[in-house]
Amino acid sequence: MEEKLAKKEFETLSNFRYQLRRFLRFSEEAVHSYGLTHLQYLLLLHIKGYHGREWATIGELAEKLQSHHHGAVSLVSRCEKLGLVTRMKGREDKRSVEVHLTPEGDRMIEALARLHRDELIGSTGRFTVPGAEELKK
Repeated sequence: MEEKLAKKEFETLSNFRYQLRRFLRFSEEAVHSYGLTHLQYLLLLHIKGYHGREWATIGELAEKLQSHHHGAVSLVSRCEKLGLVTRMKGREDKRSVEVHLTPEGDRMIEALARLHRDELIGSTGRFTVPGAEELKK
């Protein structure tokens, strides 16, 4: 029979989820003030933040977003209509599609990323997992 979790473990998990939700709520409000959805923001962030280059393929974006391929395609299409991204045939693999930020998309993600960075820096010390050591038993 498995050992029951201690009350402190529930408190630790609850506090972590609370801090995470606070940040996500801040993020949702910030991106909506710029006229975007949180998924559109994440798409722009994952393109700009893709390791080693300034673009990503649809497949890579689907993985980063933890979505299905067709969901990523729909999201890219919506962002393309807003003038935030463009698609290009893959340079190495012509079957793949590269997604690039437009100058407007780049300006948008720069402004939003700055807000998010500042919120995280301001949350230093609050956004922790108190009691994490106790969870490692």
